[in-house]
Amino acid sequence: MKFITAFTAAALMGTLAQADSHLPNLEGKEIVVVTENAYPPLQFVDADGAAVGWEYDAMAEIATRLNATVAYENISWDAMIPAVSEGQFDIGMTGITIRDDRTEVVDFSDSYMTSEMVMLVRGGEARFADAASFAANPDLMMAAQPGTTPFYVGVYDVLDGDEANPRIQLMETFGATVQALRAGDVDLVLTDGTAGNGYVAASEGALKIVGEKLGTEDFGFIFPKGSDLVAPINAAIADMRADGTIDALNTKWFLDFKVGE
Repeated sequence: MKFITAFTAAALMGTLAQADSHLPNLEGKEIVVVTENAYPPLQFVDADGAAVGWEYDAMAEIATRLNATVAYENISWDAMIPAVSEGQFDIGMTGITIRDDRTEVVDFSDSYMTSEMVMLVRGGEARFADAASFAANPDLMMAAQPGTTPFYVGVYDVLDGDEANPRIQLMETFGATVQALRAGDVDLVLTDGTAGNGYVAASEGALKIVGEKLGTEDFGFIFPKGSDLVAPINAAIADMRADGTIDALNTKWFLDFKVGE
C-alpha cells in the first residue's frame, strides 16, 4: 500500500508558525519525505489507518520551526536509500543507522537518537540466553531485513560472518520478522532497544529481551548528496534537543507507547 499524505505542521499544532528568527526560514517550501511505515514506534500505521510515530511528530515539529510543509510517501526499505540517492525524495526516515558505507551514496542529518541493539525472543524462550548460546545451537533461526543493521549484526556479531548463512531468514519488513518470531517460525530478532522495548511492553509476556546489548547505533534522516536541507534540519534537531522537545517525544513514544494502540 502506498500512503501519500501532505500536511503542514498546522495539522498537529493548529497554526503554521513562522520559522524562529535563530533558525533558517524555508518560506513554506514543500519537503517530500519517504518512509516505510513499518518500524514502531518510530513510524507505523495505527489501527485507524493513520501513519504515526516518533519520526512523524519530529518531522512535523521540524517543519514548524523551519516554516516548511511536508508531503509523505511510502516505500520499501530496500528501495529507500537508492531512491533518495537518486533524488526521487528529499528526505528518508525509518530509523536509519548512520554508517560510513551509506554516507557514500546519501548525506545524513546529525543523529536524532542513539539506541542499543538487543535480542528479542519469545517470552518462554529457555534454549539460549545470549548471542553465544544462540550461535552454538544450529537448530535456531533468526529473521532480519536484508541490508539493515540488525542483519549485519546478526551475521558478524552473532553468527559466523557468512551473509548467506541459512540460519538467517530474510523478510521484507521489520514487522514481518516480529510476526515470524511470535509464530515460532524463527527464534530471534535483533532490533534497537527502543523498538524492542515497545514490543515487549505491548506483548503481555509473549516477548522478552535477553542477553547483553550488542552495541549502539545512531539514527539520522537521509538526503540526496549535497542537499541544501541538511543544514536547516540539523539546526532544527539541535534546537529541539536544547529545549527538551526530543526528550518529550521520547517519553511519549518509548515510555507511554504501546504497539497496536
